[in-house]
Amino acid sequence: MSTEAREISVSGLNVRTEREDDIGVVVCSGRLTAENSGDFKNLVKGMIPHEKRLLIDMGEVTRMDSAGLGALVGIYVSAKHASCELVLINMSKPVRDLLGISQLISVFEACGKFGTRMG
Repeated sequence: MSTEAREISVSGLNVRTEREDDIGVVVCSGRLTAENSGDFKNLVKGMIPHEKRLLIDMGEVTRMDSAGLGALVGIYVSAKHASCELVLINMSKPVRDLLGISQLISVFEACGKFGTRMG
């Protein structure tokens, strides 16, 4: 069902992008940190104009710092402005912990409340 797929690896973060039916899917693994957050944000923001719905699977993210958090917030804001539904799914413990500490967990849980593990 996937019509196009890309995989990139930047400074400890692996990102696979796919298009399944009419949904853009981004699967992340590794560390989302200052070393790679800009590349991650640019990649995902580049998908937003082409998607009505975008899933970001964070299940395999082993570490995330404030720069990674900033990238997620920037993506969220861009998606909202473009009327693209952003769904964050499978938040790993490090992602969930940082979102909780920053009091942003409710924002991302609300946008992904019906999200379940894909594949």
